[in-house]
Amino acid sequence: MRAKNTGAGELTLNAPLYDAVGTQNFTFKDFKYLLDFSGFSQLSKFGMTEVEVQCNSHCSALRLPSAGTVFSLDHCFISRPKDRGITSIGSGCQGILVDNCQFLSAEEPLDVPDRSSVAINVNANDAKLRNNRASKFRHFALLAGANNTVTGNHFFQGDSIANGVRTAGLVLTNTYCSTTVSDNYIDNCFVEWTNEQDPTPDFSSGFSFSALSITDNVFLSGEVAPWFSYIVVKPYGTGHFLNGVTVSGNKFRSINGFIDRAERVDTSFSGLDFSRSKMVFFEGNTFHGITSPAASPLRLEYTQGSAATTWTIDTDGQLPFEGHARKVDAITALGPISTSGGSKRYAMPYAEVEQGSGKDRVKLNWQDAVKGEVQVIVRVDR
Repeated sequence: MRAKNTGAGELTLNAPLYDAVGTQNFTFKDFKYLLDFSGFSQLSKFGMTEVEVQCNSHCSALRLPSAGTVFSLDHCFISRPKDRGITSIGSGCQGILVDNCQFLSAEEPLDVPDRSSVAINVNANDAKLRNNRASKFRHFALLAGANNTVTGNHFFQGDSIANGVRTAGLVLTNTYCSTTVSDNYIDNCFVEWTNEQDPTPDFSSGFSFSALSITDNVFLSGEVAPWFSYIVVKPYGTGHFLNGVTVSGNKFRSINGFIDRAERVDTSFSGLDFSRSKMVFFEGNTFHGITSPAASPLRLEYTQGSAATTWTIDTDGQLPFEGHARKVDAITALGPISTSGGSKRYAMPYAEVEQGSGKDRVKLNWQDAVKGEVQVIVRVDR
């Protein structure tokens, strides 16, 4: 919340609500802060170095001014905040720098569903969160702006409940987020990408869910529910699609129980339109304790045991976010292609994509009824 005018009976929010149609009841809480800069109309180039803000569970830590640029924290401790670590009420977080800090939760003894505290929230663009450590908040950071750099951080949010739920460690609320998430240790939480602050969340124009790079991170979870995933896209409106997304070089590992997938779409409000996926690269990742590893380009080997003119190849849920098979990059025969009588054939097949009820299959059509083995490279995008 940016401002409160008691006399006029008005509250000014720092961002729209995705669903504020009609008459509804909302509750807004004004937390108390140990360091409160909200009285400044603007504050720029202010820095704190090697300071511990010890809240001792009695209050929140730091509230930023309503406007300003390049607020900086370096080698600081935000210790046991009651509700919030660093809160932005407006655009005073523009270009914020948070480096080499520790955020120590007051809710560490609580199970994940009972936590409510947030280490950092940012509304404006160009946030840089680097080499920080955050322990057992409900969320490590909510970034509502674009052009963010999140690198080298360790944030963990687990508990001891078997098959337990987990909350998002990093929440991105812009469809075009232009954000780099790299070299982090993301432990028992996930990256959630939404458009929850869009008052008209259905896609009408723009780039939709685009410009996100998630590279070279360690993702680890233990004793979580099998439907848990490390990367979750949650559209709040219809018609959205992936448009320029890179997920590469990450290490996904689930211990003390397998999970279904490393990535998924939360369809609580809507799904994604996979017929429009563009420039989606999901490659070079490692998967351990994951039932369905995903890749695009996806390399598949297929054996046709009996001669047929049409071979149907199922991607078996191995395309990212269980998307459509939109393109075939290559078809390579692994050994001879032959008729039922053993005569070799050298003609190439042509491919049909987006086949089957889930549009996740590929058909190869041959000139003659043949059998054999092929390698096919399938993509989730065009």
